[in-house]
Amino acid sequence: MIKLSVMYPYQEGARFDHDYYRDQHMPMLKSRMGKYCKYYTVERGLGGTEPGSPPAYVAMCHVYCDSLDDLTAGIAPHAAEIGADIANYTDLIPIQQISAVVVERSA
Repeated sequence: MIKLSVMYPYQEGARFDHDYYRDQHMPMLKSRMGKYCKYYTVERGLGGTEPGSPPAYVAMCHVYCDSLDDLTAGIAPHAAEIGADIANYTDLIPIQQISAVVVERSA
């Protein structure tokens, strides 16, 4: 299984609309990807390792696909639309990483 992680680094004063991200952007991404997206998760950063410190990332999502080919087939035709929607919820520049999932659920 392949995971695309999109992470939005915390930056003082930056704008991030968590409701839009959760309720509009991610369902749109899932809709466009169709059968190629198994599922996705959305996270909201709460804090860093020190009490009261900001989180490393204000938000992140993880998109799970069966293969790298599925990830590419699902996103590539809609990359411009998905990328253009970013301005609707944030002014941050996301960091992306593609990973091979080694363990999906621990026992």
